[in-house]
Amino acid sequence: MSVSTAAVDQSVCAPLPVLGADVTVPLVTGGDVTYAALDYAASAPALQRVWDDVAAYAPYYGSVHRGAGYLSQLSTDLFESSRVTVAEFLGCRADDQVVFTRSTTDSLNLLAAALPADCQVFVFETEHHASLLPWRDARVTYLDAPRTPDQAVATLERALAARDPHGPALVCVTGASNVTGELWPVRELAATAHAHGARIVLDAAQLAPHHPVDIAALDVDWVAFSGHKLYAPFGSGVLAGRSDWLVAAEPYLAGGGASRKVARRTDGGVDVEWHTTAARHEAGSPNVIGVYSIAAACKALTEAGFDRLVTREQQLVTRVREGLAGVPEIKVLSLFGDDAPRVGVISFVVEGWNSSHFAAALSAEYGIGVRDGLFCAHPLVRTLLGSEPQDPGECGAPEAAPGERSLNAIRVSFGAGTPDEHIERFVGAVRELVSKGARWTYRTEEGRCVPDRGAAQV
Repeated sequence: MSVSTAAVDQSVCAPLPVLGADVTVPLVTGGDVTYAALDYAASAPALQRVWDDVAAYAPYYGSVHRGAGYLSQLSTDLFESSRVTVAEFLGCRADDQVVFTRSTTDSLNLLAAALPADCQVFVFETEHHASLLPWRDARVTYLDAPRTPDQAVATLERALAARDPHGPALVCVTGASNVTGELWPVRELAATAHAHGARIVLDAAQLAPHHPVDIAALDVDWVAFSGHKLYAPFGSGVLAGRSDWLVAAEPYLAGGGASRKVARRTDGGVDVEWHTTAARHEAGSPNVIGVYSIAAACKALTEAGFDRLVTREQQLVTRVREGLAGVPEIKVLSLFGDDAPRVGVISFVVEGWNSSHFAAALSAEYGIGVRDGLFCAHPLVRTLLGSEPQDPGECGAPEAAPGERSLNAIRVSFGAGTPDEHIERFVGAVRELVSKGARWTYRTEEGRCVPDRGAAQV
């Protein structure tokens, strides 16, 4: 049983077509401009291919695993075939499970709920909050930010060597930083974890959209990622990897779909037999459209060819870094140094500028969308800035004087759907802002930094 979906254009363009490429936005200086979406690390635009595939399926939407009707059966087949597609995309081993969740955060909280009793967890302070915070009920060791990939491996080696060698242990590490874009030595960290009897989960939220992720080749135990960063909308995510801890744990959510059989006991209670498959942790009506959108994105990226996508993205990274390097007032944030390999995620500070003010000016005066703040990675950004942060969204705070450290940072991020023109506009806008200053004043309005239209133009 199959759904006739959108035709595949084998002559894949660079950049890949995405929704919103022709959206125009007004400028505070007058007129409008095509929007330059450069906040892929938060949410990437949906690939046109994904949207077309979902639109082709939508008329056939039906309940999954719960109906005898044709549309229900078709939707069930589509849902389970999407699981196979994701497993192939991730290079899963034969006995791995692919569990569909809401997001990376949801995936890692699911794994945290499935940890064996008295499990020790080791996590670097450099992690996104999605992988830094779920382990509250475990014994957690937070590791200091390393300054080289080798130091990361050595830090983990020392920590694992000092642990109780007899109990279960889990290492959690990012594949690519959502702050610096730098790639982490995942294979080496996995080898270190396994040498000490520990397991490892890879937060691939920022890695999977930019690089191939192969569970078997990296020798990690689990991988977590989000659809909305992989050019797939509709709020879905994945936790894929070893099944034993997941099968041994109580279901993440109790309800229909997770249970195989439920019966009343003579004493008035209820007996439940839970599934031992991925369904054990997928209670409730599943997000079949979200799941299918992930599968469609996996197919689109695979067919485009990651080698080609990586090569083009690195050209964009080089252009941004060269453009920022030509502005003395700008400091690019980095753990591992300028030569470290990285994806299309770059954070920086501008001497003498409030970061929220700078980001708001890029949006209001140039139609460029970037991110400012601490990027849900507060300990890492504080370490990189060497200062305590201001309150999130506090653009009305006094601007940093020349020579002072910025309180927050600015992040530009891009990927397979980013046109060259957007990168050139960003570099030009940054240079102009630094040299000439913003043309409007800005203020805080409902937590956002916006042009102060009641003030005189600068």
